[in-house]
Amino acid sequence: MTLRLDPSLQTTAETGRRGEELAAAWLRRAGFTICARNWRQGRYELDIIAQRGDELHFVEVKTRHADSLTSPEQAMTSSKCRAMRRAAACYLSRHPTHADPRFDLCAVELHADGHAEIRFVADAVESHW
Repeated sequence: MTLRLDPSLQTTAETGRRGEELAAAWLRRAGFTICARNWRQGRYELDIIAQRGDELHFVEVKTRHADSLTSPEQAMTSSKCRAMRRAAACYLSRHPTHADPRFDLCAVELHADGHAEIRFVADAVESHW
């Protein structure tokens, strides 16, 4: 999917926020209901929590400029995967559900000409439940 965006974004925080906005919009168009964005509890953090059908999706958003040395997918390290599973367990302890948890990645690449590519990687992280 290709989306238009403002190419004048400068800071890493602005880039990340823009990527999360684009990812949330993409998820909505794909039939997901956004339950929470930037959920935090102590040291735990989850970018997007979304539901579709009987599945609860914990979605990590990784945003990079298209000319970056690493792709968004490469930024999903094993330590980030562990942190995501711990954060999801914390979320579920406070928000019990019968929905099946899934761990996904929204990889967002921002291009200099102002458009963005979004790649949804389902089950990017094994749950190890």
